[in-house]
Amino acid sequence: MTDGAERMSRVAPSERAATVRRLVLISRPVLWINTVGSGLVAVWLTGALFDLRALPVILWLTLPFNLLIYGVNDIYDQDTDAANPRKGSIEGAKIEQSEVRLIAWAVAVTNVPFLVWFAVTLPPLAIAAILLYVGVFVFYSAPPLRFKARPFLDSLSNAAYALPLVIVPAALSVTPVWPAALGLMAWSVAKHAFDAVQDIVEDRDAGITTTAVRLGARGTALWSGAWWVVSTALFAVVSVPVAALNLLIAGVLVGRLLRDPSPETGHRLYRLSVAFPYIAGSFAGVLLLVSIVLVGRP
Repeated sequence: MTDGAERMSRVAPSERAATVRRLVLISRPVLWINTVGSGLVAVWLTGALFDLRALPVILWLTLPFNLLIYGVNDIYDQDTDAANPRKGSIEGAKIEQSEVRLIAWAVAVTNVPFLVWFAVTLPPLAIAAILLYVGVFVFYSAPPLRFKARPFLDSLSNAAYALPLVIVPAALSVTPVWPAALGLMAWSVAKHAFDAVQDIVEDRDAGITTTAVRLGARGTALWSGAWWVVSTALFAVVSVPVAALNLLIAGVLVGRLLRDPSPETGHRLYRLSVAFPYIAGSFAGVLLLVSIVLVGRP
């Protein structure tokens, strides 16, 4: 073995590890709860602690799908991300143009095998919901639709975050719990607009008119609050305690933003907003698991 080959054998594994770490960072692991958490709750809503038939979907909702969401987003948002002080942390990567090809290939390699498997093995409703799920999040960032830059559509398109509550039961040939799915859709619309308040200045400077830019901080607080009230009413059909917790946390977020409606307040509240699905989702999950174990149904 030559000296050059020896150096390659030592360097290549570390470079591969660094590449994997970079791709994981781009997938924003702190936000995986929005996909994986929804998938697990969807399983529990069917009345099972777990069903191996749901495993491929749950695995897809980890790195592969989150890399698709945020990798595509980072590719098309390079200019605005470069000027955003939040980027380059757990709140989102700041990529270089030289990384675009790697990210695009990684998205394809990690997602296409799952999508082919789903097309071959799953029922039509599950396949349709998966295609909608992928399509919405690709075109949230990508032209020509680019929902991200279309006020109200940017927020409304994020209702797609609730689709695992349709995909998983459909994959298991079980009827989805529609009040839970519709409630999570309303919740996701609210949260997207609320989180965008902190980026009002950067988005406006970049010429991007989001719901938050159009409504301003105060108007967005009211918009998000209204959708969170809708989500609370729908969640109450399934679980009053979960609905009550949802209303409490949403009320804290909206109330604080209304007292000081500014992007700076939105940024200060972002940590609580990120924690929101962890808190509410964990609470809902525990209630479902206890119900399944003790009663035999959710």
